[in-house]
Amino acid sequence: MAKASEVKTGNVLRFNGELVSVEEYIHRTPGNLRAFYQARMRNVKTGKIVEYRFRTDEEVTISRVETNDYQYLYEDGDYLVVMDNETFEQHNIPKFLFGDSIKFLKESMTLTVAFESDEPIVAHLPNSVELEVTYSEPAVKGDTATNALKLAIVETGAEVRVPLFVNQGDRIRIDTRYGEYMERVR
Repeated sequence: MAKASEVKTGNVLRFNGELVSVEEYIHRTPGNLRAFYQARMRNVKTGKIVEYRFRTDEEVTISRVETNDYQYLYEDGDYLVVMDNETFEQHNIPKFLFGDSIKFLKESMTLTVAFESDEPIVAHLPNSVELEVTYSEPAVKGDTATNALKLAIVETGAEVRVPLFVNQGDRIRIDTRYGEYMERVR
């Protein structure tokens, strides 16, 4: 157990039986009242925001979270099998931890996974990935007056809106957080 004064932004706490990540942690001393800590925390599993005021002497449980990079090997039902590149240990990571970005996942890709006492709690792909366009609609001449977008399918099967100049066979960079086209890769 730790005191509320020892908590920092970025810590993962066990709060009301749930794991929460501290996004904002501010010390406040309003006028002639007692000081407190105003915390804005995000539930690790659901993503829901929780706000709470801690007394300065209140005890909290800071969880020990280990974050590491792993190589994606293959899909196994509702899990992805990943391997630690240093120890060659394999872990099963639930697919739902990746959210919508899982549609950009390729074999041998490096993923970031956070564990709390051997249980995976957070997992995500790199912020951007380079993928090849396997299908795109041909651009119609004269459609370039505005920054129009067309539909393209990348090698993982995901659909992305791209500018008209992107053709089949081009490599593009995609932002995995939002699923948006970033640039064409030469």
